[in-house]
Amino acid sequence: MTVAVRLVLGEDNYLVREGIASLLEAIEDVELLATSDTYSSLLAAIQEHEPDVVLTDIRMPPTFTDEGLRIATWVRQNRPKMGVVVLSQYVEPEYAVALLDKGSGGRAYLLKERISDVADLRSAIHAVAAGGSVIDPKVVEALVSARAHRASPIHALTARERDVLGQLAQGKNNEAIATALFLTERAVEKHINSIFSKLGLSEEVDVNRRVKATLLYLAETAR
Repeated sequence: MTVAVRLVLGEDNYLVREGIASLLEAIEDVELLATSDTYSSLLAAIQEHEPDVVLTDIRMPPTFTDEGLRIATWVRQNRPKMGVVVLSQYVEPEYAVALLDKGSGGRAYLLKERISDVADLRSAIHAVAAGGSVIDPKVVEALVSARAHRASPIHALTARERDVLGQLAQGKNNEAIATALFLTERAVEKHINSIFSKLGLSEEVDVNRRVKATLLYLAETAR
């Protein structure tokens, strides 16, 4: 028997909140524990119910600015195994970057227009519950477009480093990259460390460096 993902919802607009709640209640393996309409009430619900996932609007009372991101930050610091799905009305790449700043695991950034697709919503919830990440394709497109208007640090890489980064962007681990490029794992590790250094990602945690390096690569190859 599949164990349901336990979830709390934060959304200040009554009609939107009720609509999302109805969608969630139609998903058999998701259990909606509570709904909230402000930052403080959502934080209280998280502490009371200890859900697997928090699904929250990015803007809620009291300031209607970045409450969803602040919730995500609190969760990362206090409940590191809890997943967070942040919802936004508009394409705001800077908020997606802020959400992933300390790591992409257990985080999703979706546009509200997409959550009417129950399959997409369920997939994102289960992904973050399992420690994965999901970024709305339109937000990725905006990130790529923004990068395309700047000088790309990808040009500083050697041909072999670009080959390694191309494999990394496919989600391969070091062993798989070594096999594909006929290299030793030690050589792959050296190339990846050099890539991170040249892309200015040396101080990031490894998972986050791989995500950001992949975004840079996609931005360059999409030109």
